Amino acid sequence: MTTPQSSSQHAKCPVPHHSSPVDIDEAAVPMYSPEFAADPHRAYQEMRRRYGSMAPVELAPGVPATLVLDYRSAVRILNDPEHFPADPRTWQQTVPVDCPVLPILEWRPNALRSAGAEHARYRQVIADSIGAVDLHALHTTVEEIAVPLIDGFRASGAADLVRQYAFPLAFDAVNAMLGCPPEIGRQVATATAAVFEGSDAEEGNRLLSAALGELVALKRAEPGDDITTRLLAHPTRLDESELIHQLVILYGAGIEPQQNLIVNTLLLMLADARFAGNVLGGSLSTRDALDEVLFTDPPMANFCVTYPRQPILLDEIWLPANEPVVISMAACNNDPAVSAGDLTGNRSHLAWSAGPHTCPAKSAAYLIAQDAIDQLLDVLPDVELAVPVEELVWRPGPFHRALTALPVVFPPLPTA
Repeated sequence: MTTPQSSSQHAKCPVPHHSSPVDIDEAAVPMYSPEFAADPHRAYQEMRRRYGSMAPVELAPGVPATLVLDYRSAVRILNDPEHFPADPRTWQQTVPVDCPVLPILEWRPNALRSAGAEHARYRQVIADSIGAVDLHALHTTVEEIAVPLIDGFRASGAADLVRQYAFPLAFDAVNAMLGCPPEIGRQVATATAAVFEGSDAEEGNRLLSAALGELVALKRAEPGDDITTRLLAHPTRLDESELIHQLVILYGAGIEPQQNLIVNTLLLMLADARFAGNVLGGSLSTRDALDEVLFTDPPMANFCVTYPRQPILLDEIWLPANEPVVISMAACNNDPAVSAGDLTGNRSHLAWSAGPHTCPAKSAAYLIAQDAIDQLLDVLPDVELAVPVEELVWRPGPFHRALTALPVVFPPLPTA
């Protein structure tokens, strides 16, 4: 494999143009740095000031991309899969196998990383399988997961809501929807961490395929009312590899973003006096808080990656062929050209993407996050942050908006 171009070797556009980020000799913005993670909104503002609607960035050292900061440009891209396909196969031939973002961006036979007829085929299977989830039953499932988690720390008077609550709740909720038993779920958790945290992506992929293969075999022998069974029974008739990769994306999209949505919304409700007083007092709902977070700090802040097949001119900016174009949902949602003051009830954000790649699971995601938050605040209405907001640490990474921990304190309660 060839090595990736550095930001200073950004592919030149065929027609010189003063506004093109690919012609700018300045260093691209490193989106993987701790400094970016600590204050991305400041970085978006600075990029918008310097470059306009799109900016040159690096997703990892030596991995260039273009970050879209303009809301209208993002909507245009997301609704034009012909010029902006999501298939990364040509691009990934230019990056080394140990590239830290490759496990997240590499091609897999699923809807997220395909285009054209392949995308339509996988999308239909996923949409049908998720669409059949019983949301009333899911409400009960979330409660059954949340209550023992809260019972595990309510007597101590302190907790880390990332490690002790949001992550295990999101993971168990996905396992429940997929019909995955705990023993296979534990194997999936270990393998997923190896893949997406970059510790050993190759071995992690092998272990993940093996664990999900076990799940597929189990559901063939013992079908149930779950997404895995519906994938198996779908008239599209996915092969074994396709089945496994649909499950990979369901785990990837169902755990990290869901965990971050729960945590970021809890942070807003605990730290923002405007929300803390109103939500707990009843004049604003948890759903209002969720929607504000989806505008201001969406769990996947920069994603919806596409790869133009040829150089393309957009907003007087040339985008190079086969190089990632990343939508900054966080920046686009807060684009001064379209953003309004009061966000209450406004759901025009791009946190669920738009166009043919719109998230098919947003109803379930809303329900899980809202129920998780309501369950916690019902039991611990006096919960407070254990440290000042400025001492919280955000995990570095180009795509997510995620805290390393959310420490809280509350009056201890006897275990129910």
